[in-house]
Amino acid sequence: MADSSDSVSVDMDGVSLAGKEHLIKTCHGVVSVTVIGDQDKPALVTYPDLALNYVSCFQGLFFCPEACSLLLHNFCIYHISPPGHELGAETISSDDPLLSADDLVDQIADVLNYFGLGAVMCMGVTAGAYIITLFALKYRHRVLGLILISPLCKAPSWTEWLLNKVMSNLLYFYGMCGMVKELLLKRYFSKDIRGCAQVPGSDVVQACRRVSLLALLVALMSLEERQSLNVWRLLEAINGRPDITDGLRKLQCRSLIFVGDNSPFHAEALYMTSKLDRRYSALVEVQSCGSMVTEEQPHAMMIPLEYFLMGYGLYKVSSQLNVSPRSPLSPLCISPELLSPESMGLKLKPIKTRISLHV
Repeated sequence: MADSSDSVSVDMDGVSLAGKEHLIKTCHGVVSVTVIGDQDKPALVTYPDLALNYVSCFQGLFFCPEACSLLLHNFCIYHISPPGHELGAETISSDDPLLSADDLVDQIADVLNYFGLGAVMCMGVTAGAYIITLFALKYRHRVLGLILISPLCKAPSWTEWLLNKVMSNLLYFYGMCGMVKELLLKRYFSKDIRGCAQVPGSDVVQACRRVSLLALLVALMSLEERQSLNVWRLLEAINGRPDITDGLRKLQCRSLIFVGDNSPFHAEALYMTSKLDRRYSALVEVQSCGSMVTEEQPHAMMIPLEYFLMGYGLYKVSSQLNVSPRSPLSPLCISPELLSPESMGLKLKPIKTRISLHV
């Protein structure tokens, strides 16, 4: 494998990052879904964190050259935006009822039905990770695998509940004010990125840092565009979420969890990993990173993702193996050697792994 300082050359021909937006009527209102790629390929469904959409939550990951050769080559991407979080969204009518986390899950099922999709791969960040995990518990036959970034599984602690209530009141009465933005940025990014601290390092480190700062600016612009009452509605749903810990052991799909060690949800990600079946789950801790690994350190995700997807018979476009991405996904046994710390890129990226797979 090439050294981390090497440039990566990817043939972008035939890979389009432009998507088509679909407004889909579900049992709980209209949902925006942006579809990118060939719909004959297996589906990868994404769900962003609070106050974000696919541009501000997943752009950093999908703009990585390695992502083009792995994710966009093998999947058709279905970016689901929470109600009222899509680009250019209007304020949701006050006459519309507040949705619960369970209602948001049912919206995902309606989206899959609309596109005629069967079982799909799912990726979510924090609140989005909770929603797709709940979806996997409620619609087990429709999820092949989970890629979770800084996930939640417990009901809010008193500290989180109170913080969310403060943010909820600010959103309702004052809109997307400076304090709300600061609270959200603390939720997403590490202190170094938020503070723009000058941390010395190699050219690769500095390049990654420039990407992270760009992600911070994108998130700030995204927050400026969000309708505060729409964000308030989603926050109310997340703050009222039930504990799903008891069902985690019953998940019938493989799970790959990423979390930054500076994330406020780091402890919960470790707790969730301990409750999953260790034969089918893996944890990757990314050092010096906040919750939104997809934006702050997206390159750190690529090697673990590559080996995770190998278990489904999916490979990078440069692979010499003759594998059709249009073939149905069928989970295979992931060799523990493939998921060893060395194979997952510890020498290339500041990653810690905690993996226990049944041989």
